[in-house]
Amino acid sequence: MATYQRDRFDSVPDDLLRTGAHRGPQKRGRGWITFAWAALATGILVVVGLLGLAIVNGKLANPFASSSVAASATPTPTPTMTPLLNPTIAITVLNGTATANLANSVGDNLVKQGWGGAAQGVGSRANASATDVKQTVVYYSDPANEGAARALVLSLKVGTIQLSDVYSQSPLTVVIGSDYKLP
Repeated sequence: MATYQRDRFDSVPDDLLRTGAHRGPQKRGRGWITFAWAALATGILVVVGLLGLAIVNGKLANPFASSSVAASATPTPTPTMTPLLNPTIAITVLNGTATANLANSVGDNLVKQGWGGAAQGVGSRANASATDVKQTVVYYSDPANEGAARALVLSLKVGTIQLSDVYSQSPLTVVIGSDYKLP
């Protein structure tokens, strides 16, 4: 083994309490402080990233946007079709109750109100497969007929409308429920 000559760095005075920083013992808990700062920084970055994504996707309003932009953006209402009587559209009237001949009575009443499509030979009248229908529903299979369906509900004075392909053979189909009262 090699031996080196002693120099002035090999003799340390006894009253010198400080030794090189790299030779001193590690302070207790120092690793936890570093971990805590790293976790805090990661948490902040995650929250800022999620908020940024929510703003970009439009699920959250941008709190840093100017108020003039936010004030000018008014929500647009959902457009609904105006009820429009269409005397030429074919209407199928189905009786969903136990009342006999109700489909004919409703069809005749609609013809009197101007719905020529409910007349015998233009539209059709029959009993529904179920006789315990509670609510009257007007079904339409083409979105262009929504206005006519709304007007038909107003003519019946009861019921709701529903876009459906269940009765695709007829542009408008009325299923009379027990909530319908003859005029």
